[in-house]
Amino acid sequence: MGEYLSQSIIGIIVVIIIGYGMIKGRKVYEWFIEGAKDGLKVCYNIFPYLLAMIVAVQIFKQANLLDIINNILAPVVGMVGLPRELIPLVIIKPLSGSGAIGIFTDILQNYGADSELGLIASVIMGTTETIFYTVTIYFGAVKVKKTRHTIWAAIMADMVAIIMAILMVKILILS
Repeated sequence: MGEYLSQSIIGIIVVIIIGYGMIKGRKVYEWFIEGAKDGLKVCYNIFPYLLAMIVAVQIFKQANLLDIINNILAPVVGMVGLPRELIPLVIIKPLSGSGAIGIFTDILQNYGADSELGLIASVIMGTTETIFYTVTIYFGAVKVKKTRHTIWAAIMADMVAIIMAILMVKILILS
């Protein structure tokens, strides 16, 4: 019963919405068409921002900037306790969710899900955000050009999440 319900939940929701609209005498189809038009406008408005982000990530990957940055940052992040192997994940996660998943998968395959690296990487994946992608999409959708303190606050939140991931995993592994 539960499996059937979970597979058909979207259909049930659509039927409930249409039924409620019909009972109240609303023009459900026209509302749907208006919503679709608005959705296309949003897609049109955010496309340039999304394209710029995709191009920037590809340039970053193709130019091997990740290896260069990894070598530069290794001594600095070592002071926080972040293993060198996780630097690429920390760098890519704010830019690209799919890129971060690729790096995360490599970490799990090479070191194991239950290893210290695997556990820290898992917590980082769950507690950090694709900051620049999210800001690009949401701010682009509402045509906000100045992000003010949003990016700095998000970067600080990610940094705290990364430090806490390291600390919590080390505390839980040692206990």
